[in-house]
Amino acid sequence: MAHPRGTAHRSTWFLAGALWAGLSALTGAVPVLEQLHPPAIQVGTTREITAVGKFDPWPTTTWVSGDGLRVEALEEKGRLRVTVATNAATGPRLIRLFNAEGASAPRFLLVSGDPQTDELEPNDDFRNPQLVPTLPASVNGRLEKNGDVDVLAVELAAGQTLVAAVEAHVWMSPVDAVLRVLGPDGNQVAWNHDDGRTLDPFLAFTAPLSGRYGVQVFGFAHPADSDIRFTGNARCVYRLLLTTGPAISHTRPLGVRRGVPNRLLIDGWNLPGARPQEFVLDGAVLKEGVGRTEWRPPGFHLPFELAVGDGEEDVESEPNDLATSAGRLRIPGAVTGDLNAAGDRDRYRFEAKKGERLRLSVKAAAFGFPLDAWLAVEGPDGKELARQDDSVGSDPVIEWSAPSDGVFVAAVGSLLQKGGDSLRYRIEAVRSRPEFKATVPESVFAITPGATNEIKVTLAKSGGFEAPIRLTAEGLPQGISVSVAEAGPKESEAVMRLVAAADANPTNGTFRIVVAGGDPEVRTAALHELVSSGENNGVPQGFRRLKIEAVEDLWLTVTPPPPAKEAAKAP
Repeated sequence: MAHPRGTAHRSTWFLAGALWAGLSALTGAVPVLEQLHPPAIQVGTTREITAVGKFDPWPTTTWVSGDGLRVEALEEKGRLRVTVATNAATGPRLIRLFNAEGASAPRFLLVSGDPQTDELEPNDDFRNPQLVPTLPASVNGRLEKNGDVDVLAVELAAGQTLVAAVEAHVWMSPVDAVLRVLGPDGNQVAWNHDDGRTLDPFLAFTAPLSGRYGVQVFGFAHPADSDIRFTGNARCVYRLLLTTGPAISHTRPLGVRRGVPNRLLIDGWNLPGARPQEFVLDGAVLKEGVGRTEWRPPGFHLPFELAVGDGEEDVESEPNDLATSAGRLRIPGAVTGDLNAAGDRDRYRFEAKKGERLRLSVKAAAFGFPLDAWLAVEGPDGKELARQDDSVGSDPVIEWSAPSDGVFVAAVGSLLQKGGDSLRYRIEAVRSRPEFKATVPESVFAITPGATNEIKVTLAKSGGFEAPIRLTAEGLPQGISVSVAEAGPKESEAVMRLVAAADANPTNGTFRIVVAGGDPEVRTAALHELVSSGENNGVPQGFRRLKIEAVEDLWLTVTPPPPAKEAAKAP
């Protein structure tokens, strides 16, 4: 979503001019980077990893987002040495491989503050698993071939709760993973297929007896195909997170406010002392425009996802099922609640002026809660003015304009009339602003000296945005110019043209497409979205949730000029 902020950008350009001429032998096919294994590395360490893909020739040159990482291509094809500084920021990074002909799509590498364990083959036999001697543990693994099942073992005492999660889908791994726990006798005692948010599994299991328990990881192809078998290949990497320490099942509230300290009550597993536990999250570290964040309190191994907003975060107070007892919904603001009984309906009153544009949304499935929610807006007389039970995903969103000044009611319920304290949700109300989102279909572009390259930019407008939009680029190398493109108030796309001078030097680097318009001006960078979603005959396609879901640092390669044609010989 676009927002009125600056787009300061630092470009880095590689191998320009004479330096390029010395490496002309590296030209060839554009590198194809499909995955990195292992997908995580600890702060302050150096290790070798494998780049999965097609690289002809090798070695290539590497680029990594952010500071504190150095990535070097080794002599062996596909092998990289990664060095992480002791002060490097933790979190996911992007890596590209490039040569004179172009660059790969970006792939993920996690910088972690935790020690990392490698999954080691052979470990398919549950009678001879790989022992994980210490918990918590972060295990980097890979399902290397069809039929592969990785088995790791942990020692549990009677009454001890193991919390386990697999991350594969969120790393763009083409596997719909399954997580299974085997008891000391080899029989299944727990399993999970999806965590409710993604195709990645999560489970919490309390051991009835002391002993050694096996944790199995396997999966099916994603997107699904006609083969009914366990899948595996070099791209099927995963991370297995294991702990018998504290882990979060939910917080109250489910969201935090940007810019201020936030008091959160945590419930979950293996919490010390009385439940719930109270923690404080500093919202000053949350960037503008970020709609969610992963949070891991001190002493916790698994992160928990929280919504991020700019208003007060309140908690439901019962009774609130009638308009006369409705709770308060601030604008902007959010309320965390639950539908604790079958047929329960929660209502919240809010004030609006005639013509005021509001966006009301409920998030439940987005948090992994088993609530198929509906959302309605009711007038002062109790009449229903708007209703929605499905939007993007399965959580409802209503874009609505108030027909008059007054006090209105937002109502939330279960489409299936279910109830229970696991049917949690967060309802949010914000004022709609005239804004837009700009996207491009690719993140990598190439141009030859003397040529012109067209880039189509798609514009999704909302909040009544009806102003012209201007597009330009920043961070381009010398010899590359751009024609300023415009889109009219009713147009949903624009075409930008990059022009390379005939004497432009071959080079590689990042740039941004800057999109601006409106009064006051909305200014943002065009994004290439790494996530994709859809269905083919009911089968999920693409990746709906990733560790990094979009990039605004696009890549441009100015390729070497084509070889000069030999002059025609005189007769």
